[in-house]
Amino acid sequence: MSTFQEQLHPSWRLVLSEQLARLDAIEELVSKSEYLPQRDLVMRAFSMDMDEIKVVIFGQDPYPDPKYPVGLAFSVDPKLVKLPQSLKNIFRELKDDLGLAVPDSGDLKPWCEQGVLLLNRVLTINPSDKTSHEKLGWIDFTDYVARILGEREVVAILWGSKAQELQKYFKDSITSPHPSPLSAHRGFFGSKPFSRTNELLRLRGQLPINWELK
Repeated sequence: MSTFQEQLHPSWRLVLSEQLARLDAIEELVSKSEYLPQRDLVMRAFSMDMDEIKVVIFGQDPYPDPKYPVGLAFSVDPKLVKLPQSLKNIFRELKDDLGLAVPDSGDLKPWCEQGVLLLNRVLTINPSDKTSHEKLGWIDFTDYVARILGEREVVAILWGSKAQELQKYFKDSITSPHPSPLSAHRGFFGSKPFSRTNELLRLRGQLPINWELK
């Protein structure tokens, strides 16, 4: 299995050079107990060329159910039929915002292929102790990542309080409560993140994201 460092696209390895020692330390700490997602998927979001990133969606932490996390925030394996409730809520908002049909698949990779980075604040989780990895260094690591993305004027969609801590790094950001069933009704529904993001991209002269999923 590949190490966390080895999963980084060369463009990320270059700009994260100051963070590589931290990443190694996090991997060592994480490996002392059970964690999700599986090792070779932890840094999957960073396998894309950072120069192609136009939008970042920040969530909180990976799904705690072993069948769900795949290394891309909110995304799941395309073969899964039963989707997590947070993802169902995202698809409900997608339908309400853009009038798109609710997708059959929970695989969000098509968004990534258009320059959308799907990232959590904390990239691993212990399914039996859901907050235990917050203090292992991930918060500082993703802070650094957010600063880099902000310098590149990436549009940020920040879902949940942990993600909103990063708003200071971005010129253009869209914030709302997390789409989890505990908070979606407190402002996630009706926040129109998809249409608002595309409007920001158009104002910059960039192509909008085709958010439609099959």
